[in-house]
Amino acid sequence: MNDILLPILCGLGTGILSAWGVGGGTLLLLCMTLFLGVEQREAQAINLLFFLPTAGVSLLFHRKNGYLDKATVKTAALPGALAALAGALLALGLDAEALRIPFGLFLLCAGGSLLWRTWKGA
Repeated sequence: MNDILLPILCGLGTGILSAWGVGGGTLLLLCMTLFLGVEQREAQAINLLFFLPTAGVSLLFHRKNGYLDKATVKTAALPGALAALAGALLALGLDAEALRIPFGLFLLCAGGSLLWRTWKGA
């Protein structure tokens, strides 16, 4: 029972936080790598599998509500997809340990940026 309880709680907690606007995918990555012992590359793949359907549904609702800038989509979709593919292929060729420090630095910068904006806006 405990083997399944912690992953469920991690998913529930990150899902709730992401509904409040906190980066749920990033939190899910941290939970999987720090608490569940999942290798980083595998955790990122799992996170992507959950992100893609959510992003697709969000795209449909944004389009329905008129929030989709079609010119930006046309300009950014192909380069974005190609960059994501190139990044994924590059990550596959690297040792997982080599990804830990850059990913940690990214998380620190992202968190610092959020804190800075909050502090400046207060």
